[in-house]
Amino acid sequence: MDKDHPEVKFGKTGVLIINLGTPDTTNWWDIRKYLKEFLSDRRVIEVNPIIWQIILNLFILTFRPSKTAHAYKKIWRKETNESPLLYFTKNQAVKLSKEIGNEKTIVDFAMRYGNPSIKSKLSGLKEKGCENIIILPLYPQYAAATTATVCDEVYRSLMRMRWQPSLQIIPHYESEPLYINALINSIKRKINEISWKPDLIVSSYHGIPKSYFDKGDPYHCYCQKTTRLMKEKYKEIEIQTTFQSRFGPQEWLTPYTDKTIETLPAKGIKNLLVICPGFASDCVETLEEINIQGRESFIEKGGKNFDLIPCLNDTPDQIELFKSLIKKYL
Repeated sequence: MDKDHPEVKFGKTGVLIINLGTPDTTNWWDIRKYLKEFLSDRRVIEVNPIIWQIILNLFILTFRPSKTAHAYKKIWRKETNESPLLYFTKNQAVKLSKEIGNEKTIVDFAMRYGNPSIKSKLSGLKEKGCENIIILPLYPQYAAATTATVCDEVYRSLMRMRWQPSLQIIPHYESEPLYINALINSIKRKINEISWKPDLIVSSYHGIPKSYFDKGDPYHCYCQKTTRLMKEKYKEIEIQTTFQSRFGPQEWLTPYTDKTIETLPAKGIKNLLVICPGFASDCVETLEEINIQGRESFIEKGGKNFDLIPCLNDTPDQIELFKSLIKKYL
C-alpha cells in the first residue's frame, strides 16, 4: 500500500440500537431544543409544514417546554444526571456488547432526537471499520412516526457519506415469542412483589392520531396483536388495551389510557396494574404520565391500589430478546 495513503479500517460489523430520544438536561432551552427537533419531524406531525412551523414556534415552543421540564424533573436520575431513557438505553448497549460484541462486532446506541445522534454514531462506526451496519429500532410495534422516522434519519445520514456501509434494519417485533414471554415474566415479577391482587391489567401503548390509522398505518393492529398474545399466555387476570400520550385537539386511537383509568374505580376496579409494552425503556411517558399522573387520578377517583410494571429496560430477558433479534442478521 502507498505509504501516503490514509489508513482505512475495514472488516467489522456495527450494531446500533436506536431509541426515541431525550433532552440533555431539564433546563428550558434543552427541553425546547429537543421538542423542536421532535415536533418538526414531518412523520410525527402530518399537517401543512408552513402552518405547523408558525404554530410550533409561536405557541408550542413558547409554553410547552416549561410543562415538559416539570415532568422530566420528577423522573430525572439525579445520581447519574440523565433521563431514565438514556440510562437504560446506554445499559442495554453495554450489556448487549458483552453478549455479542467482539473484535469484529461493535455495539452502540443512538437517539432519533437529541443526543447521541444517529448521524454521529453511524459516522463513528464507519471510522472504526464497520462495513456492515445493523439497525435495531427499539419500537416493538411499527408506526410511521417511530420506526419509519428512524429509517429516514439513517438513510439521510448515509446519503452524506462518500463511502457507505451495507445496511440491514431489523423490523418490528410485536409478536416475537421472547418478547411476549419477557412481558409475561415482568407481570409475574410485579405480582410477586406486591401484597394485593390486581382486578385488571391495563396494557397502555403510546397513541397516534386516528387519521394516521385511517391512512393505513398498521400500528394499532400490532398493539392489539401484542395484547392478544399476552392474554393467550397469561389468563389469570384480564388485560385491556388502551392508548396514552395524545397531543392536540384531534382524535387519537381509543380507548384513552387516562380516561379509562379515571372510570375504573366506579366500575369496581379498585386494584390496578399498568404495563407499557410499546416502550423498550422507562421514560417520561411511563414514569411520569402513568406512574405519577395515572396513579393520582386512579386514587382520587376511588381506586385503592395502583402500580406500574417496569418496562423491560436492561433486564436479562430484554438483552436475550435483542441478542436473538440481532443474531439473525450477523
